[in-house]
Amino acid sequence: MKSRLQRLTGQIVDVHARRVFPGVVEWRAGRIVSVCGDARVRERRLILPGFVDAHIHIESSLLPPAEFARLAVAHGTVATVSDPHEIANVLGVRGVDYMIRDGARTPLKFNFGAPSCVPATTFETAGAALDSKAVAGLLRRREVRYLAEVMNFPGVLGGDPALRAMIAEARKRGKPVDGHAPGLRGEHARAYAAAGPTTDHECFTLQEAQDKLAAGMKILIREGSAARNFAALAPLLRTHPDRVMFCCDDLHPDLLVGGHIDRHVRRALAAGADRFDVLRCASVNPVEHYGLAVGLLRAGDPADFIVVDGWGKFRVRRTYLGGELVAANGRSRVRRLRSATPNQFRAQPRRPEDFRVRPTGGAKLNVIEALNGQLVTRHGREQPGVRGGCFVADVKRDLLKIAVINRYVPRAPVAVGFIRGFGLRAGAIASSVAHDSHNIAVIGVDDEAMAAAVNLVVKNRGGLSAVGRGRRGVLPLPIGGLMSNLDGRAVARRYTALDRLAKRLGSELDAPFMTLSFMALLVIPDLKLSDRGLFSAARWGFVPLNE
Repeated sequence: MKSRLQRLTGQIVDVHARRVFPGVVEWRAGRIVSVCGDARVRERRLILPGFVDAHIHIESSLLPPAEFARLAVAHGTVATVSDPHEIANVLGVRGVDYMIRDGARTPLKFNFGAPSCVPATTFETAGAALDSKAVAGLLRRREVRYLAEVMNFPGVLGGDPALRAMIAEARKRGKPVDGHAPGLRGEHARAYAAAGPTTDHECFTLQEAQDKLAAGMKILIREGSAARNFAALAPLLRTHPDRVMFCCDDLHPDLLVGGHIDRHVRRALAAGADRFDVLRCASVNPVEHYGLAVGLLRAGDPADFIVVDGWGKFRVRRTYLGGELVAANGRSRVRRLRSATPNQFRAQPRRPEDFRVRPTGGAKLNVIEALNGQLVTRHGREQPGVRGGCFVADVKRDLLKIAVINRYVPRAPVAVGFIRGFGLRAGAIASSVAHDSHNIAVIGVDDEAMAAAVNLVVKNRGGLSAVGRGRRGVLPLPIGGLMSNLDGRAVARRYTALDRLAKRLGSELDAPFMTLSFMALLVIPDLKLSDRGLFSAARWGFVPLNE
């Protein structure tokens, strides 16, 4: 049976030709047949290419791909460039396969990469390891689009043979290599880019981004739940619009319910950036850089496009994927699908005494200093508080305890450190989302609260929890200890309730759970904590708790 020709009238936004004109889009069998001008068209609605998140970890939405898609399409998202690095650290290639299969059940166009750093470093315990042979096997697959972020930048600069082999395999197959090089400037940035990575989403200053642009890289402007670099990097929209893309990197469900890349676009337009440059960054640039099978509103393209109410409020009213209406007026039309719940979780309950630590060295503590809206931390030195022969938290100085517990070995030792910046005045918060190895991370004001928060996570074989002031809450994450199998909006509501509880306990961070999840990410400077101890990225090695 011959498929029916469909048509839509409005103001056509031709991003390539940088013009807007009244016209008609016609499509059949999932592909655009024609895009023609028609002066008789009076509708003011805008028809334009859909948005692409150029770098996101779907797992950080706490939702599997099938549920992420249901929320994202309502905001005009038609595709993502997704690094399955998080679940790969838990389940290896099996986890990557899970993400690909789950995402393929939806109309949204997920484009997964081959994780390049599993585990991210040799200084932590992950649930799996992907060597160069395993990564090469993934890159040979048609559905794996690129080599995902090469996080071990010291290894790249030092000529690590395994990393070189992965990069060579990707380049041989014509697949892009994503970068991850926070803080690299000048000659180091040039050496990193020369080794193969073509993008970077970790720039937190304009000067750093300019150095990487000069080295030939493309820059992804990131604005997510924890890392918010839009304000610092927005000038690039004026100076380098052909080499900039938008991304979220990590986006918790409370924010995803309210917006996605459309939020970047509105902010850029409100700041006065050229509308065609902004839309190019949100659609054309990632499609062309990654060679995505995503339509850009041209005859012969897949019929992937969106309808927006106008340049003022710029609200997405409809999203089409393959010619099918998948969202209308802020509501998804994508069918809810149940996702499987693979996991690897062997941690056992803990007692308060497991978090006690006695002085072993010098007079000063090495302290992690967390920063609101940033993944980077500072390395502080503080006089410790001691009670009963043990180091203790000092709420008045915002000097709290942090611990990381190996979730893959039942009774592994607990790594304990101290942290500033979370502001808790009571209780504790814990999470099995702890980049990149996803052991259990917990921050609290006393050992009893820390044990209680951890045990809620353990009981549910993964999750987020908060305990204190007579309250306790948990969001179970049965999919790899990273994602929920509930409806996305229900997950957002439960996450919001936990976030509020963390803030009732005293935290003034915008996203305390997202920030907590990065306190074990060793490849982001400077001081972090793995299940094996305090680690300094600047020294690229462990440091003692007190020295």
